[in-house]
Amino acid sequence: MELAWYALLGLFFATYLVLGGYDYGVGLLLARGATPQARRATLNAVGPFFLGNEVWLVAAVGILFGAFPTLEGELLSGLYPAVLGALIGVVLVTAGVQLRSRPRAGAARTGWDRVVVAGSVLAALGWGALLGGLLQGVPLSGDGHVAGVGHLLTPFVAAAALALLALVAVQGATFLTLRLPAADVPSVARLARGLVPVALAAVAAATVLGLLSDRVRAAVGRPAVAVLLPLALVAALLVARAALRRGRAGVAFAATSVALALPVPLVGAALWPRVLVSTTDPAASLTVADAAASGPTLALLGWLALPLVPALLGFQAMCWWVFRGRTDGRAPVYW
Repeated sequence: MELAWYALLGLFFATYLVLGGYDYGVGLLLARGATPQARRATLNAVGPFFLGNEVWLVAAVGILFGAFPTLEGELLSGLYPAVLGALIGVVLVTAGVQLRSRPRAGAARTGWDRVVVAGSVLAALGWGALLGGLLQGVPLSGDGHVAGVGHLLTPFVAAAALALLALVAVQGATFLTLRLPAADVPSVARLARGLVPVALAAVAAATVLGLLSDRVRAAVGRPAVAVLLPLALVAALLVARAALRRGRAGVAFAATSVALALPVPLVGAALWPRVLVSTTDPAASLTVADAAASGPTLALLGWLALPLVPALLGFQAMCWWVFRGRTDGRAPVYW
């Protein structure tokens, strides 16, 4: 039962990274210095999906609170700078996107666009730092509590955060090749192709720093998985670049989505059966079974989740089907 809920938690968070990733990637691309009309067209491309994508984060947090209360407590206390930064970023993006068109002045709208860019950077860096902090381990003491937050100030965590930022930027640019009018696609496709080498370099740097880090090597329980999955991530990025060169936007977006989802199973599989690895006392490490709620609680949550998961999947599929295709200057959004 614990494994099923752990897998569901990973699935929901990975899906959020994929879907929310192109939200934040599109937000990052507002910094390109485009015209106000181009920035509005960029936001219109993501508009119909914007709020629905954040539902996956809410669902993942609900699973964390209900099915893994011990993990929730130590995760939020031991990695709270990363979590807080990510959530502040999510709030800034949501507020900025929905408020940017309220004022008539162009300067005010430009200011809100900068808020969206800053929020997108914070969200991507925060979630990357969270995944890097998990893979590196935390100073979990024998009494079951994490002491301090200095463990996040390492080169590996910084590299992991920058790698996710680069992946988000690639995801956003690739998404726009699916949604913008055909006349705008060549320039966006060139941008996406140019961002792929940046993402590859960031992933390579994070992998090398992880291999060199004593903390990461000690925390990882399955080294083969920790090496193979980054290779799969690199392969996905190369497939995306080749697809963009051939004008296969759908294939490219599928490949970048795989690349953005892979860090979540990487961390989960590399640490299994532990979910929080103690860098100070290996015996104090928290396993998935220890972090999970009781069996009856998980069973009750299962009955509650049984109708909600298909509904969530159905809503997402309906949203993509209804708003499929490219925008043409008309969009059911007000920003």
